[in-house]
Amino acid sequence: MTTTNAAQKSKRLHITSSTLLFVVAIIFLASTLRTPLTGVGPVISFIRDGLGISNVLAGFLTTIPLLAFAVVSPFAPRISSRLGIEKTLFYSIILLTIGIVLRSLGTTSLLIFGTVLIGIAISFGNVLVPSFFKLKYPLHIGLLTGIYTVSMNISAAVAVGISNPIAQNTSWGWQGALCVSVILTLLTLIIWFPLLRGKKVNLNMMAASSVNTPEIKIWKKPLAWAIAISMGLQSLLFYCSTAWLPEILVAQGYSADKAGWLTSVMQMSQIPMTFLIPIMAEKLRSQRSFVYIFTLLYIIGFVGLFLELTDFTVLWMICIGLAGGASFGVIMMLFTLRTQTAYEAAQISGFAQSIGYLLAAAGPVLFGFLHDVTGNWNVPNILFSVVALILFFTAFISAKDRYL
Repeated sequence: MTTTNAAQKSKRLHITSSTLLFVVAIIFLASTLRTPLTGVGPVISFIRDGLGISNVLAGFLTTIPLLAFAVVSPFAPRISSRLGIEKTLFYSIILLTIGIVLRSLGTTSLLIFGTVLIGIAISFGNVLVPSFFKLKYPLHIGLLTGIYTVSMNISAAVAVGISNPIAQNTSWGWQGALCVSVILTLLTLIIWFPLLRGKKVNLNMMAASSVNTPEIKIWKKPLAWAIAISMGLQSLLFYCSTAWLPEILVAQGYSADKAGWLTSVMQMSQIPMTFLIPIMAEKLRSQRSFVYIFTLLYIIGFVGLFLELTDFTVLWMICIGLAGGASFGVIMMLFTLRTQTAYEAAQISGFAQSIGYLLAAAGPVLFGFLHDVTGNWNVPNILFSVVALILFFTAFISAKDRYL
């Protein structure tokens, strides 16, 4: 116990140049993990019209990365154990940069291929960052997770807000709107590079730290499945709302530009929750109170949207955003709160994101298909509330104080 306490004290978040570099690098890394995805929704009509593709294929632009998350996530810990977390994430950013450029070259085939590369690259950050925090600074997981998730949501909100104006008001078109996020990946590579010369951490160290603990067979644990399904449903709501809310709002009478900024309001509204929830969740034995809160907010927002009460659209966007931020913050913390070691955190992160994103991948295509079949957004809007209610039950199970 004394040795463990000493080790933990050595990993306190002292304000040093190396710590500041780590935090800045994490902020920039986080900014690259959502902007290539959230910028698609507001310009999806430009892409669809420019390339002559259907709503179903347009929905696949959001689904393809999720399928990549599902396929690649289980392998991320193994690759990291060979290369180290810092190098693995560095190489993934290079791959992400290549994917963004290819996707923006203006052909259907490169659009799809680039999107696949983007999904593969982002998978590594999704899986490795929670366990990275648990290993590097185990006493400050909540704070670091808050900084990380806030950075993701700020950049995601900016991407949603600027992509339509770039596509509509500049000569760059939708290609430029999709390519603008490459600026962030290039800056991240520059800032991340010094971390490659410091002390490395990898999943072999995580396994060594739990040498006396038998390896958990994640797929046999009901709690792991509850966390994975919660991850999937939360992600489904996020990616479906990001992809299709601009189109839904246009159908309710808003201009494409205004719809994009209203969706940006939803993204920005996630920020307070994504910062505060991880910090508060870390201090509580059970996180079920947060599950009640975000479910209520989801239902208010989605029902208001379904009823087309357009005088209060900003309120509905804020409610959905607050709910999304809270649910994401809780589920991200479950990877560390429901495990005892960083190695276990990596296991559940890979498993939950693989299963979860496979579930979430059906969302954008399903919503586009339902719209094409019915000719309106009523059924997809009802589905938002149904998914939120199912998420309540799985998250409620996951939020109970216990370990895998």
